[in-house]
Amino acid sequence: MNSSAPAYEPRGKYFEDFEIGATFVSPRRTITQTDIINFACLSGDFNPPHVDFEYCREQPYGEPIAHGPLIFAIAAGLLVQMGLNDGTIIAMLGVDKWRVHAPVKHGDTIHVVAKVKEKKTTSKPHQGIVTFVREVVNQRGEVVHTLEATSMYKRRPA
Repeated sequence: MNSSAPAYEPRGKYFEDFEIGATFVSPRRTITQTDIINFACLSGDFNPPHVDFEYCREQPYGEPIAHGPLIFAIAAGLLVQMGLNDGTIIAMLGVDKWRVHAPVKHGDTIHVVAKVKEKKTTSKPHQGIVTFVREVVNQRGEVVHTLEATSMYKRRPA
């Protein structure tokens, strides 16, 4: 091991850095048909709304739609790209009130708006819990998914 290597400096936010009401907006990402098919292959979810063009033509959405868990995963990745959790998140504790309000289709471009809803300390002085309300928004400004996500973060070192 090279002792002259610089120490790792987390770029993420610590528990103390999150203010109730603070809002974070992620980069954008366009959903592709390849994303949808790859997720079907990865998950084994080949339900007709995601992979059967003929079935979908008879549905109100008219074409295959993205899996809800795919959009959840991509939204999580968009938040990771912001660096908020880099070296400071300990664990995701839960997801509550997840709702799908509209389908996401091939060609839709989404981003995430995450607002700090609640913070609380724990019995351990080196960690705290932060709850966010997340909205996944498409290119037309429509909220397509909402959820509350709770995670444990490191507290700032003394």
